[in-house]
Amino acid sequence: MNRHTIPPKGINTYEFIYFVMIQDINEWLEKLKKFKGVIIVEGPKDKKALQNIAGMKKIFVLSKKPLYSVVEKIASETDKVVILTDLDRKGKELFARLRNHLQKHGITIDDSFRDFLFKKTHVSHIEGLETYISKVRLEK
Repeated sequence: MNRHTIPPKGINTYEFIYFVMIQDINEWLEKLKKFKGVIIVEGPKDKKALQNIAGMKKIFVLSKKPLYSVVEKIASETDKVVILTDLDRKGKELFARLRNHLQKHGITIDDSFRDFLFKKTHVSHIEGLETYISKVRLEK
């Protein structure tokens, strides 16, 4: 039995769901802080949000740069990346293209961070992550 199945005695289901959600977000943030590669985001607001919530330093902002120059620059700096483009249609398309090109250059993509956002949150834009996390923590 894992921590996601039954609320402990004295805690109602609603409180338990928020407790688990906060725990999951905190674990996600800790893993993100410990990540040794480069984190790729779409714009400066995304970078600022990640810096504010996780103190991230190695963040690469795409900001309409040509894809080939992005891939070459990243490939010269690291062999591991996390791609945190927005979860809207445009962000998904950008993620797929970027992932494909980076993998062709031998870069390992860690999808677990992006998967967490898809499966466990209602975040659709990375710049909104800071607000989302603050809200979830306050609702407890």
